[in-house]
Amino acid sequence: MTANGSGIQKAILSGMVLAGMMVAPGAVFGQLAFPGSAAAAPNPLTDPTVKPGKMLLFDLEVRFAKDVAEKGGEGFAAWFADDGVTLGNGAAPVVGKAAIEKSTNWSPRDYQLTWTPTDAVMGPSGDIGYTWGRFEGRSKDANGNPVITTGRYITIWRKQADGVWKVVLDAGSNEPAEDAGDCCKLPVAN
Repeated sequence: MTANGSGIQKAILSGMVLAGMMVAPGAVFGQLAFPGSAAAAPNPLTDPTVKPGKMLLFDLEVRFAKDVAEKGGEGFAAWFADDGVTLGNGAAPVVGKAAIEKSTNWSPRDYQLTWTPTDAVMGPSGDIGYTWGRFEGRSKDANGNPVITTGRYITIWRKQADGVWKVVLDAGSNEPAEDAGDCCKLPVAN
């Protein structure tokens, strides 16, 4: 890589890290700062060999998260391709941008959805890639008590014919509730 390319890469990386800090106060890029979480996972953006495709996908995630923080469900739906799909935990698939727009009608003051990618991979063709990481949803129940949902997600991005990147698949899986006990452990053979 040329010295100029390296400088551009560092400038983009710095901008993404700053934007990520503005979008999710208290979060560190590459992980969400969950209370009581284990030691920090390695941050792929501190790797000096990070490839431009990964940087592009992380930049898309920062802009996507910023729109959702500002506009709620409207901002979420705006990032989907016409043939996009959402797969929610235990819910039927929502297929097509129009259906996604109808199903994501939350206000950012009623529901706050935040996420931070752990990693990103660009496909060899450079027109499709995915990100994955952790998400956190915050809302209140009917009695005004806080409700926090956490889990893992994957987002598949595809470059459209007009050159704009859109989400073609977003899937999430909630983590078990803390009081779920042994729900997720395999039984021990006697």
